[in-house]
Amino acid sequence: MNSELKTAIFPGSFDPFTVGHDAIVRRALPLFDRIVIGVGVNISKKYLYSAEVRVSEIARLYADEPKIEVKAYNDLAVDFAHREGARFIVKGVRSVKDFEYEREQADINLRIGGVETVFLFSEPQYGSVSSSMVRELLHFGKDVSEFLPGN
Repeated sequence: MNSELKTAIFPGSFDPFTVGHDAIVRRALPLFDRIVIGVGVNISKKYLYSAEVRVSEIARLYADEPKIEVKAYNDLAVDFAHREGARFIVKGVRSVKDFEYEREQADINLRIGGVETVFLFSEPQYGSVSSSMVRELLHFGKDVSEFLPGN
C-alpha cells in the first residue's frame, strides 16, 4: 500500500446502500486518492442482505471507478482504517441527530486511533433517505427503486 496515497474509509452497514450513500461517496471522490467502502458485519445484528451481497452490489456500482474498493469488516471502524492505511473516515450527516452521534464517534476515533473524520452534509433531497426507511418500505411491498443507486 502506497503510504503517500490519501486514503479514506466510508464505513457503514449499508443494508441497503442508498442514493444518499452514493452521493456522499461521489462527493468524497475528489478529496481522496483512494476510498475503501467498509461494509460492517455485526454478528448480533439481523441484516436484510448478507455481507457478500452488500459488498458485491456496491462493488458493481463502482466497477468503473479505480479509486474505490469495497470490503467487509467486523471490528471497529478505526481498526479497519488502520488495516487499510487510511488516515480519514468519511461520514455523511443528514440531521442534528446524526451529527451528535457521529461527532462522538469521531472524537473517539481520533483519540484512540489518530484517524480524522471528515463530515459531508447530505444534500437536501437525501435528508430523509435511510437504509432503515428503505427496509421498511420493502417490508410493505413498496417500490424503492428511486432510493437505490443504479436501481
